Amino acid sequence: MADEQPEPMNKLNFNINDGDSFYSNEMSITFVPTQFAFDFKNISPRVDIRNQDESKTFVLKHNVVLIDPYQVKLFAQVLNDALARYEKEYGAIEIPGSIKKAELEMKMAQKKNSTTHDVPSYFG
Repeated sequence: MADEQPEPMNKLNFNINDGDSFYSNEMSITFVPTQFAFDFKNISPRVDIRNQDESKTFVLKHNVVLIDPYQVKLFAQVLNDALARYEKEYGAIEIPGSIKKAELEMKMAQKKNSTTHDVPSYFG
């Protein structure tokens, strides 16, 4: 019995594809009854000096992640926990000043461009 050798174990090899790192400056979420689609987008302008006209070029890259609804719910819990820990360590996440300024300028421009008349309205 002391001479018995254990049976050799079957080996299992994994090939892991980590994928590319991806910075997303925009995101959209859509869903159907069976899954959510998280579409992470990166939109960046490109300047090409070969263009003789004054056209602008924008490059859109996106990665779509499909997740079933239950996993989305778990993901939301994990994300909320991570945000709470982040804000506890680094402070509250707020809208950057540059975005606040741009939003205010946009609202002011919309007010300026809206037409107002002293004519009575018959639509309410």
